[in-house]
Amino acid sequence: MTPLEELALLLRPAGGGLYLVSTGKAEQDALKRRFYGADNDEDITAKFLADLARIETAKVLILGIPSDVGAGFRRGANLAPQAIRARLLDDDPNFTRYCHAHGVVDIGDVFVVPQLLHDDMLAPAQIARSQQALYPDAPEPLRSTLPVSPLSIAERALALALRINPNIKPLMLGGDHSTAWPMVKAMHDAGRRFCIVQLDAHTDLLRERLGVEICFATWSYHANELIGRQGRLIQVGIRATRHPREHWEETLDVRQFWPEEHAPTGDENLIETIVQAARKTRLPVYVSNDIDGTDSEDADATGTPEPNGLRVAMVRQLIERLGRECTLIAGDVVEVAPLLGRDEGRRTVEVAAQYVRVTLQGLLRDLE
Repeated sequence: MTPLEELALLLRPAGGGLYLVSTGKAEQDALKRRFYGADNDEDITAKFLADLARIETAKVLILGIPSDVGAGFRRGANLAPQAIRARLLDDDPNFTRYCHAHGVVDIGDVFVVPQLLHDDMLAPAQIARSQQALYPDAPEPLRSTLPVSPLSIAERALALALRINPNIKPLMLGGDHSTAWPMVKAMHDAGRRFCIVQLDAHTDLLRERLGVEICFATWSYHANELIGRQGRLIQVGIRATRHPREHWEETLDVRQFWPEEHAPTGDENLIETIVQAARKTRLPVYVSNDIDGTDSEDADATGTPEPNGLRVAMVRQLIERLGRECTLIAGDVVEVAPLLGRDEGRRTVEVAAQYVRVTLQGLLRDLE
């Protein structure tokens, strides 16, 4: 089986990563028809497969991981990829045409079994049952090798895409923040070296949480280890943590920028300092953008909204500067939970769509 054929088994059309049979299915189907400009499931599938075939020549890929299984307090980020794509189309009905014209391919969604997180957490019997449910038409022994949990599927899918096109840049729509881990792992395993600029209210630097190795609160710890420490993990917006900044910087060799510490100097000075920290690594940048890094006034539709955070304009300017002065190698927008917002998530999703567009422009900047 070719990498492209395996990708077609692992993924679903954009907006189709959630298993729905009644509630919510009409909205999901409407988005797929709108996104692909198709009238029926057969046309949607055909256009999805055609998009997968574009990976070989594309510059940027978009992947949705609609999983909130790795979250903590409040759930709902599983609905974000669908909501963000819908908002992108609301803001620009020609968004998919723009993507085609600029070498951007949306390869769809990881299909999520909402009780699973990572295959390492499953017994062999459960893996076998889930393989049968997810890949009923795959022949043995191939089926017994396929992943079944969202983080494991995402890592395999990204690894396959990078094998097909070693130069392609991933942009991921989460999902809770655990979905950043397969991005880091797949890129690192493919030989890419990079630093991470993480926009977040929380450090996510626990070694494990309640015995779970990879989740929303631990992915940064393992990413920092994988990319080699040395200040290559740069965290911006931290303000909800049990330890002071010095603890994290001295014990894990990360760089942190807390809004309360930098407020007196203004956004421009803060942005300049962050950009210089990224440039100091001499590595391209993966921008991992947790929406709760943004002040809860503009982004309350998330699992753990926090006040006194980053302003939308500042985040956009930072991403623009990183795209202009550093090479962006990857990006994500995560932890958007539309149903949790006081306005049904409209403002938060609007902000998330802005972040997706500015990140996409940064990823394309040195390729056009």
